[in-house]
Amino acid sequence: MTSRSTRHFTIRAVLTIRAAAPHAAAIAAADELLAKQRIEHLFLGGVARAAWLGGLVDSGAIDVLALMQSQQKNNVAMMAGNRGFHVDRDEVERTAELDLVPLTFDGVRVHVLVASNALYARMFAAARPAQCGELELRVPSVEDLALLLTMSEDEDAVRRLAAKPEFDRALYNEKLTSIGLGALVV
Repeated sequence: MTSRSTRHFTIRAVLTIRAAAPHAAAIAAADELLAKQRIEHLFLGGVARAAWLGGLVDSGAIDVLALMQSQQKNNVAMMAGNRGFHVDRDEVERTAELDLVPLTFDGVRVHVLVASNALYARMFAAARPAQCGELELRVPSVEDLALLLTMSEDEDAVRRLAAKPEFDRALYNEKLTSIGLGALVV
């Protein structure tokens, strides 16, 4: 008689991003722009919020965090201009100190943010895949999104994220403490 071993698998729910056509096109264009340059990136802001909390991305800017050196910003801007983005060189110059490349794709603002510190860089290791139409994108973990929303004082969204079964409260509190926000632990 042979014994059968039982295997247990954990299947994560697929995060889904719904976006109106103009925003979906801007998301796809930003993803392609950075992927062609082999720049690791993940989507923040409304895109990440839609992945974790639902809703439709149909207003506001598309925020993308890119793991790159500051000197690569000019290359991103140059390549964007060749891929259908509107690039305002004066605006790029004005935002140089912000580690930001401001772009526009068919009327939708796209902000490419440079991952310039350890907090942002750590987000890449914990990033989660999310589907936006046929595209597979990456978004921050639920704890990292909660951290970003805490910094922007969106308490309602943080409560909704903290109620999710996959939310790791201890990890979230550890992240808060590590960046000097221990008074905000939940």
